[in-house]
Amino acid sequence: MSNYTINPGDAAPADIELETWPEGKLKLADLKGKWIILYFYPKDSTSGCTTESCEFRDALPDFSAADAAIVGVSRDSVKSHENFTTKQGLNFPLISDPDEALCKAFDVIQTKMNYGKEYLGVERSTFIINPEGSITHAWRKVKVAGHVEDVLNTLKEAQG
Repeated sequence: MSNYTINPGDAAPADIELETWPEGKLKLADLKGKWIILYFYPKDSTSGCTTESCEFRDALPDFSAADAAIVGVSRDSVKSHENFTTKQGLNFPLISDPDEALCKAFDVIQTKMNYGKEYLGVERSTFIINPEGSITHAWRKVKVAGHVEDVLNTLKEAQG
């Protein structure tokens, strides 16, 4: 039994509309009919987040071939996302969630430790959402190494 409030088998929160970079607004309902790889990460331009985002960038053709969209989410501003996207050549949208609406809906705001202090932050997490809008897989406390390849393989298995 998971301690999370949202798990595989649940419907993904589809109607939370937030600003993105490239400019615009996005809600998961806009992508209905496609597979969605939704990944939450703590902060733009930090080492683990940059590595993870660049691995998703490099794997985008494989995900696209599997009819899957990649969407990243963090609490950073649209301007921060613009800088991160431009610097790293990212080729998918990043959602700006400063009020943690989507983060809280996916229950990725968790207690973390830094230098012995507890704080609430984004737990690196990835979700696969099927074309009907249900979560099929969830990764929590993601370790970056090998993660993108694991997500791609799991997606292909889920598609049968």
